[in-house]
Amino acid sequence: MTDSEKVRGAGRGGKRQRLMAAAAQVLHRQGVERTTIADIAAAADVPVGNVYYYFKTKDELVQAALAEHSGHLTELTAGLDALPDPMRRLKALVGMWVDQRDTAARYGCPTGTLAAELDKRSEGGLDQEAGRVVRQLLDWVERQFRELGLPDPGGLALAFVGAYQGMSLLANALRDPDVMVSQGARLNGWLDGLGSE
Repeated sequence: MTDSEKVRGAGRGGKRQRLMAAAAQVLHRQGVERTTIADIAAAADVPVGNVYYYFKTKDELVQAALAEHSGHLTELTAGLDALPDPMRRLKALVGMWVDQRDTAARYGCPTGTLAAELDKRSEGGLDQEAGRVVRQLLDWVERQFRELGLPDPGGLALAFVGAYQGMSLLANALRDPDVMVSQGARLNGWLDGLGSE
């Protein structure tokens, strides 16, 4: 199934949802500055004129993409919360990141690359919205370390998420998905070391 088919299939519930999913996908692949409203409309299989009924500006579509990332993260962490212990949850998250290695090598982390790009803009405050999505992940990871009873769970969460952002950035810069594999294994080893302390 192609990415466009996924967007269309995921969005059968309505044009707005298809546009949100397409915005998240297209902005991740092309970046904010290179993406047009027409690009997003085409990916969502929505006529360009209809986009303006739901989103008046490209910035509103960027906000929608960030909401889509936040919703995806909420679903992902809710699924991980079903696992019986926090160490397994963290390792499962690393496994999911490694499974996305080809995408990371081609485009980087969806939220991280968007946050970095939005930070360079002077207007809008969208960089702060991107930061909230990153904070959402940090808070979830911190809860896992807190549940493990480890000291400085906030610092550990920063190290963990920072390692992911670093390996995504390097995999993308080097166009090498194996960076995700090797660094994912290193991150799991780090977790094992924490668990044995």
